[in-house]
Amino acid sequence: MIRVHPLMPESRAVTPRDLAWLAVSLTLVIAPHAEHAPWWTSAFALCLLGWRATIAVNGLRTPARWVPAALAVLGMAGIWLEYGTLFGRDAGIALLVLFAGLKLLEMRSHRDATVVVLLCYFLIITNFLFTQSIPTALLMCVALLVITAALVSFNAPQRAVVADARVAAMLLLHAIPLAALLFVLFPRVQGPLWRLPQDANAGTTGLSETMSPGTLSQLSQSDAIAFRALFSGPVPQRHQLYWRGPVFWDYDGHTWRNGSAERLVEFELAGGEARYTYAVILEPHQRNWLFALEMPERLPRRAWLTGDGQLISFAPVRTRLRYEMASLAGARLADEESPDALRRALRLPPGFNPRARALAETWRRGAPSGAQIVLVALRYLREGGFEYTLQPPLLGRDSVDEFLFSTRAGFCEHYASAFVFLMRAAGLPARVVTGYQGGEVNPVDGQLTVRQADAHAWAEVYLPDRGWARVDPTAAVAPIRLDGGLADAIPQSGQLPLLLRTGIPDWVRSMRNNWEAVANQWNLWVLGYNTERQREFLNRLGMTDTDWKELALMLLTSVALVLALLVAWSLRGLRRADAAHTAWIAFCAKLKARGIERAPQEGPRDFAARAAARLPSRRAEIEAVRDLYIVLRYGPVAPASEISRLRRMVRGFAPA
Repeated sequence: MIRVHPLMPESRAVTPRDLAWLAVSLTLVIAPHAEHAPWWTSAFALCLLGWRATIAVNGLRTPARWVPAALAVLGMAGIWLEYGTLFGRDAGIALLVLFAGLKLLEMRSHRDATVVVLLCYFLIITNFLFTQSIPTALLMCVALLVITAALVSFNAPQRAVVADARVAAMLLLHAIPLAALLFVLFPRVQGPLWRLPQDANAGTTGLSETMSPGTLSQLSQSDAIAFRALFSGPVPQRHQLYWRGPVFWDYDGHTWRNGSAERLVEFELAGGEARYTYAVILEPHQRNWLFALEMPERLPRRAWLTGDGQLISFAPVRTRLRYEMASLAGARLADEESPDALRRALRLPPGFNPRARALAETWRRGAPSGAQIVLVALRYLREGGFEYTLQPPLLGRDSVDEFLFSTRAGFCEHYASAFVFLMRAAGLPARVVTGYQGGEVNPVDGQLTVRQADAHAWAEVYLPDRGWARVDPTAAVAPIRLDGGLADAIPQSGQLPLLLRTGIPDWVRSMRNNWEAVANQWNLWVLGYNTERQREFLNRLGMTDTDWKELALMLLTSVALVLALLVAWSLRGLRRADAAHTAWIAFCAKLKARGIERAPQEGPRDFAARAAARLPSRRAEIEAVRDLYIVLRYGPVAPASEISRLRRMVRGFAPA
């Protein structure tokens, strides 16, 4: 059996100072989880922390061991009721937070305190399972410094707090070169390692597979970034920026659905005005669709195009994705549409919206062509007193009738849905297209930023002589939406995010642009440092066609070299300290020749004081040698000239 010596650090009682270090460490790592975890988990952990602080301040006894065990069972039951499981990302992290608080409560010795520190280290990682933003990284760097300082403090209880923090900072600075090498050279793995099956659809944002009244108006109240685009040439004008996404064919009277479409093995475009090449950095949205300007001329890797123009990724976009694109503005797919697809684009649910059907029938009888029907419908919207708003009234069963003849107020999905219904009722095949319209060029880095607030819906009508033609009914009601954006179309709406409203100060907008430019570089070179980025970086260094074996050898060699340099740098003061000690030994030998021998346990101050008492005429010389030796031996690294000065002082010392 191993016995622990009573003076060993792990057997010492935990002091209030130790508890303070642990409290700050634990608070830093669990505070961000308050945004994701149920409120009671954070409150429970704080109560345990307060309980332990009360015990330390008042000198009370820690609770019996059955108390933490009972609280653990209670906490696990609460998490089970909250999540329906004890596994997975959210439930597992909540459980870990509770266990960290319980360990703090039952802590009795420094060994227990070390376990809490290790839990805090692990909790740092869990924060990055939710977000990898710059503020999170900075906060976790602070937490890492505090936790390491706590560990240092456990082993040096008499040292000042500032000194503990300095030692911790020095340790972390030593680790930075190794961390940088591992980041740059370690073979990258595609996709997150922590994704568990029950978390596969967590964090779904952006457009949906269905569209109903209110869907896009709610999405447009978010200033979150959907994607960024960097053009290799001039950026298209805003009214040309239609970023195509899901296409809706099927309508049940209330909801449009994104039905399956044929995959095109080969495709050809007809028409077109200008060609644009650009790179898209798409934020994760957990769906398979990608976004591109109409119409894609060249596809990214691991993606395909459907017969209705949707760009589909082979796998859901669960991480930030960068892909190269080329689009031909004003072009369309050259293939003729199949009769089955045209019949599908004419279907309407029976028994819905009789007044809209009757209106469309009058247009059909009075217009000589499909193009004329489209113009009549747009004129009806333009001159009918319709309002473009983020807060449309609620609609009932016959939503199109109520919108066209009663409320006359809606967002883009209301206009697109009603327009397609009218076209189908008039005998023209039509479908709803959703995506994003517009974007804002960041003057700092020149990238076009497209936000969720730019979400948009428009219509496509099939005309025999032109094929599928884009028609944006929103432009008939609020044309400024296309040229100026949502903020210009609804300038007084309090529903818009603050930084998207008109009239914000220029310095605020400038700060946002600079911050987003920095965040974009962080996303590109830190979070987006994937296999392709790693290969690109190594190519710049002249290392081409490296496989994983060469990469591993390069990593091991670089780590060994950095470790050797760090060891040499850490020992740079030891050589001078040894030289100072050698000079001190020579000084002691001279005093021994005079009968003043240093005892093995005698330090330099005590020995010098005894020697000065025996040789009062040489007191000044003895004290000068002593002071310089102490500085060189135990103080910060001194220049080599001070070592030489000590040697000269020892050589010149000749006790009579």
